[in-house]
Amino acid sequence: MSETAETPAQHPSGEQISGGKTVGDKVAIALAFGSSAAVLVLELVSLRLVAPYLGLTLETNTAVIGVALAAIATGAMMGGKFADAVPPTRTLGPLIMFGGALVLLILPVVRWTGEAVRGSAGDAVFLAVAIALFLPASLLAAVTPMVTKLRLSTLTQTGTVVGRLSAYATVGAIVGTVLTGFVFVAKVPTSTIVLCLGGVLVVGGAALTIYFRGLKAAARPLVLALIGTGLTVVAPRPCDIETAYHCARVVADPNREGGRTLYLDQLRHSYVDLNDPEHLEFEYTKDFGAAIDGSWPGAQPLTALHIGGGGLTMPHYLTATRPGTENKVYEIDSGVIEIDKAELGAEPGPGLDLQVRDGRLGVRSEPADSRDLVVMDAFGGVAVPWHLTTREVVADVRRVLKPDGLYLVNVIDYPPQAFAKAETRTLEAEFPHVAVISRPNALSGAEGGNFVLLASDQPIDAAAIRQRLAGRSTLLSDAPAVQSFIGAGPVLTDDYAPVDQLLTPYPS
Repeated sequence: MSETAETPAQHPSGEQISGGKTVGDKVAIALAFGSSAAVLVLELVSLRLVAPYLGLTLETNTAVIGVALAAIATGAMMGGKFADAVPPTRTLGPLIMFGGALVLLILPVVRWTGEAVRGSAGDAVFLAVAIALFLPASLLAAVTPMVTKLRLSTLTQTGTVVGRLSAYATVGAIVGTVLTGFVFVAKVPTSTIVLCLGGVLVVGGAALTIYFRGLKAAARPLVLALIGTGLTVVAPRPCDIETAYHCARVVADPNREGGRTLYLDQLRHSYVDLNDPEHLEFEYTKDFGAAIDGSWPGAQPLTALHIGGGGLTMPHYLTATRPGTENKVYEIDSGVIEIDKAELGAEPGPGLDLQVRDGRLGVRSEPADSRDLVVMDAFGGVAVPWHLTTREVVADVRRVLKPDGLYLVNVIDYPPQAFAKAETRTLEAEFPHVAVISRPNALSGAEGGNFVLLASDQPIDAAAIRQRLAGRSTLLSDAPAVQSFIGAGPVLTDDYAPVDQLLTPYPS
């Protein structure tokens, strides 16, 4: 007798999928939805976990996403194969429990590895993140094919069941992505997200395991989950404050009573002296000061726009040296602004307008001919975000500047300095007068560091700026010298701005 459409599907063991305990349609949808959402939450959170040790670059983002996709593919394939070999009623609950337990182990694994190799061997940190992400993501990706097997009782249901559960799994992935990006990361620390996710998975998996197999079968994954939670509690923390974009901490300078350094992820981003705002610690801020004071001698107040807030070093300096200066700051990370207010002496008022907004959108909203000075000092890791480097945004800055205004850009690069040269070329494409300040060895290509780029519609007062640099840094201002520095650097545009590929990695 041939098999009919109503013949129950069977495992090799002979067990009928429709026989005994199973899951209802709503529970199956919830499992497919929830497991897929968990994988995407885990992927996005893993991007945050690598930032304190590797920074946020296109390469690290791409690598983490690639690991997550590999885990999803592996889990889907192995989950389907395993579901055909062993009844899902025996494996589904423990699978989710073990996935949750491994999620709880991610934080201690990454943090201990990161602390062990801080400042070097970044590949070891990424390897730890890749393994910590791949294992639980693979287990969670195996849930949907197993649940699908449970719901397939007849051949006539195959297309409907597979299509419906696949659709809900995709919706779950979308919801997980949106909630993480717009809600979870903005509201709670990364560690809380990981612990809650792992806990929910362990509890859900335990409930399924007990339902299908009894309490005893849930014991081992529960022990692993408890170990992971305990290790997380004692694992080192790489930062004091987790903002929406960074792992942040403020460190007091033991050599200056009022000195404070703001760290964002693994880098020193700003230095502020609470007792002496005229003190500029970092070399590039001294170069900023020389460029500004050389262009406007005396204490003339300015209308200044700052793209990127950090510790607000330059707004503090301008307020102290040029009373009446109007500083407007666009900083995308509200958490950094809160740190500025709480620990770095920021007092918003008529002279300091702090705006939580993307710098590109902020520049676009500014009226024409409204600013004496625009300072671009925005960073994601060691790179200026690509959309703040292009000819289009430079043209918008030129529109905002007054005819005698000055545009200052801080970039970091190392030999062969392809990004610094490309950004200088991009400024030159819009402004008739461009100059570069850096250390002599950096300008010659022997070493790297900070490059302060100047651009204006009016000739730059090179003599006055050099006088204030006092031989500490070198200014390239005449066209042949600037062209020699640029070489064959390309113009960056919204259509072509490979900033992460041009940027030479920070030396380990």
